[in-house]
Amino acid sequence: MTTAKTTAAAPSAKKSSDPYLGRVVAGRYRLEQRLGEGGMGVVYKARHVLIDRTVALKLIRPDLRGESHLRAWMLREARAANRVDHAHIIDIHDIGETEEGELYLVMEFLVGSPLSTDISKGPFPIARAVDILEQMAAALGRAHDLGVVHRDLKSDNIHLTNRGGRKDFVKILDFGLAALARDPRLAPKGAVFGTPEYMAPEQARGEDAIPQSDLYALGILFFEMVTGQLPFRSHDRDTLLEMQRTGATPNPRTLRPDLAPAAESIILKLLQKSLDKRYKDAHHLSEDLKALQRSMPSSPWEVLHLSDAPAQAPAAPPAPSAGVAEWATRAAHFARMVARAWPQGDVPSEVATNLDLTWSLASRASRLEGEVSSLSRRLEALEKRGRALRAEIGRKVEELAHEESRVLRDTSAEAEKVADLRERVSTNERAMHAAKLQADSLDRAGGSGATLRTAYEQIGSAVARLEIRREQLAERETRSAKKETQARDLRRQIEELRAQLARYAEALEDDLAQGRERVTNKTREGLALEKQFGDASVVLVKHLRGRPECRDLFDELTRKQSDGMGEDRG
Repeated sequence: MTTAKTTAAAPSAKKSSDPYLGRVVAGRYRLEQRLGEGGMGVVYKARHVLIDRTVALKLIRPDLRGESHLRAWMLREARAANRVDHAHIIDIHDIGETEEGELYLVMEFLVGSPLSTDISKGPFPIARAVDILEQMAAALGRAHDLGVVHRDLKSDNIHLTNRGGRKDFVKILDFGLAALARDPRLAPKGAVFGTPEYMAPEQARGEDAIPQSDLYALGILFFEMVTGQLPFRSHDRDTLLEMQRTGATPNPRTLRPDLAPAAESIILKLLQKSLDKRYKDAHHLSEDLKALQRSMPSSPWEVLHLSDAPAQAPAAPPAPSAGVAEWATRAAHFARMVARAWPQGDVPSEVATNLDLTWSLASRASRLEGEVSSLSRRLEALEKRGRALRAEIGRKVEELAHEESRVLRDTSAEAEKVADLRERVSTNERAMHAAKLQADSLDRAGGSGATLRTAYEQIGSAVARLEIRREQLAERETRSAKKETQARDLRRQIEELRAQLARYAEALEDDLAQGRERVTNKTREGLALEKQFGDASVVLVKHLRGRPECRDLFDELTRKQSDGMGEDRG
């Protein structure tokens, strides 16, 4: 149902060395351009054949097609990213499997460039680096709150685009490794996954990635943006992993003397080898980054000039009702040609049959397109409602997690004070016992009254100090217990919301899967009609092309088709 112009444009794709270009995946997405290849699949620019939406489609690598468990992997990848539903994480539109058993993942199509491209041009203005990092921290904070760890953050997985007049709008890509989730066929125990240049020490040791592992990768990215180089470099993978495990972090100010001390402190804290010394969560990091931003003057790079802006992703045009109308127009042209060629009505049966077929196919296609448009609108409305609810729950979780982060830091501070007071109480108890022993010794030795009085005064003083410390300790322990209770209550609320989101997401995914299957079946039916229309057109052209009385109509039809091909290429 893509009309003659897309049919005519298809041969140009066949000239490419990639046999997949021009192919329609899952009956819905026509592959237009190969964008790149990753560890698990090839990414194409594609277009939905009905609603004309431009997307990025990841097709699982052909050599991995036999790995049946990869379907579950890709489902987890899509669901993990989709449930986070954050502005700075790429949107997932669709996921499925073709009739040939090929897995595909459909994502939003981004215009812009990977962060790695900009880093290759040299160090960033510090304010720009902080702004980009703050967006990444916000996205990861939401992901971590919902139990999703990226596991493979690197400059190639960060995309910079322009959005709503805002320059350097961040999109984080490829949560694929987050979905490996202990699958022994993909992530055997002790396996080291990720990119060594950005890998946290615990990952380099073969341990599971945790939220703080992503924060370590942010430290690498921050260092790289402000200095133009990685903190740890080696051509040997094992050497690089050992540097990540035990190597001393170079001071970024030796490479960037104008780096603010607060920015230096953030980098070094992110790159701590010890988890106890590293940022505990992205919310704490975001607070420090926002404080740093407030202390810095605005910079010229923040202003987006129209001349600097890259082309935006093409907006989806209206539903392609003109496509089906074109079928009817072509059928009408053929009818006029037939009337001119056989004015007496003695039309050959093959011509008459195929002419009737073009009219019938155009009518059926029109009805089918209406059904698909209706189904697509329902799906879009369902996706919109789902996205809104996920975002609402995500924001609630984020607010609670931010508060939890603050409370946990307060709890940690209270615990340190409790430990200090316990040590002081212990010291006071030892002093009191020592004073009593000294008084008892003097009493047994028959010491003078003045000496004994002094000794007992020291006991009283020690007891008083001990009582004060014990009161202080009890007060601190009470405050610490309240903080711990508050943190547990916040965690309980977060877990309840996460469970609510999971239940809703599963129900929504089932509804969407059923709706997409209906759209797929209708679209495949439409593509079959398109093929029949093309075959009938070939038969009619064979009979009519040589007739001079039809030449002007042929020229008009060819002109319309050429215009359509031009529009398609544009």
